[in-house]
Amino acid sequence: MAQRGTPEDRTSAAPMRDEVDDLVDRWHAERPDLDVSPLQVLSRLSRLARHLDRARRAAFAAHGLEPWAFDVLSALRRQGPPYQLSPGALLHATLVTSGTMTNRIDRLAAAGLVSRQRDQQDKRGVLVGLTDCGKRTADAALAGLLERERELLTGLAPAQQAELATLLRMLLAPFDARPQARLDSNGT
Repeated sequence: MAQRGTPEDRTSAAPMRDEVDDLVDRWHAERPDLDVSPLQVLSRLSRLARHLDRARRAAFAAHGLEPWAFDVLSALRRQGPPYQLSPGALLHATLVTSGTMTNRIDRLAAAGLVSRQRDQQDKRGVLVGLTDCGKRTADAALAGLLERERELLTGLAPAQQAELATLLRMLLAPFDARPQARLDSNGT
């Protein structure tokens, strides 16, 4: 159902409800002995994560990519010219195992999106680099992703988006500071 008016208008009208409100109400009725208030935040984050995952998959699919492929291409693209990293640096940037990274590089190379070349500074080493096609694909996929992510945020004014980003950073930073959390997470 579409909302009318600006985000500021909506906050002064009758409070909006969502499925989490219903879920919390039902739990509260069934288990009044429990404080179910964490569900107010974390169930919404979980549901938003699913919507974001769908939006990302659709944005990447429009460019013939899977999310994992975009992760590798974007890690290379963010490096700037000459858009190269060692497989070890790609492992660190994408937080996957060595076998998984080898498979991903093989698949992206077969698709013409990356190439392997000898590392001129370490003759035993290999560098993975974006091809011109890989760079164009990464750029187009990022533009598509940002368009879809902006759509997800249309219910919030820019100041509200900034405030939410700050609050989420405060929630996430302690997890990112833990070594195991960095190994288990995925990012773009």
